[in-house]
Amino acid sequence: MTRRTDAHPDLTRPEIGASLFSTWRVGTSLRQKQTVEAIAGTWQRRPWPAANLLGYHVYTGEDASTLLHYSQWSGEQAYEAFVKTHRQERVDEIDIAVPGIERVGLGRYRHYRSGSRDGDTRVPGSIVVVDIEFEGPDPDRQRAWVDAVFEALESEPDPHPGGISAHFHLSTDGTRVLNYAEWESAEAHAAALAAPGNGVGSATELWERVQTWPGLKGSTVSRYEHALGLVPG
Repeated sequence: MTRRTDAHPDLTRPEIGASLFSTWRVGTSLRQKQTVEAIAGTWQRRPWPAANLLGYHVYTGEDASTLLHYSQWSGEQAYEAFVKTHRQERVDEIDIAVPGIERVGLGRYRHYRSGSRDGDTRVPGSIVVVDIEFEGPDPDRQRAWVDAVFEALESEPDPHPGGISAHFHLSTDGTRVLNYAEWESAEAHAAALAAPGNGVGSATELWERVQTWPGLKGSTVSRYEHALGLVPG
């Protein structure tokens, strides 16, 4: 049985061996809503496909065009088995309901580190995805850069109150880091970006080190709202 939920995912579950992120372009806010409902209906009409799939969540982009998909698996082999046996029938049904979806690509990640305020029980109003790209594969550099971010966060003199948590993931090819950050609202995140400094951090030496890390190629920032959660029932 497949159950729909409004609850946000727990990105720190120890059972997660593979975190998969992908983006679809659908074109308009109306098509975003239609696609979310097509995904929900397609999945809820079928049994939960695999015990090794822990959860599947969909988010609507603030750009009124994209959808972010995040799925939690026990490992990549479980996802590959799903692709062989269950994925295509779902894709076909969604495409009939909403033709013309552009599937941009799939990123394979593993969770590395998370940080949050102690005892913070706020429900995120905005999910901010920061995608960092490096010049070539280097797993040691991925981890060292994330560790440097945490050093900067721990010494941050003026942390913005709208931030709730940050969950850093390392791409399995060694070239990217993805930060799934939970914020109280999109407005709070925008205010943090507008404050002095480059990004959400203050103008400190530790943040400058993060921003000028050797091999750092570039980054993008996108805001989303949680639209759909699917979990085993």
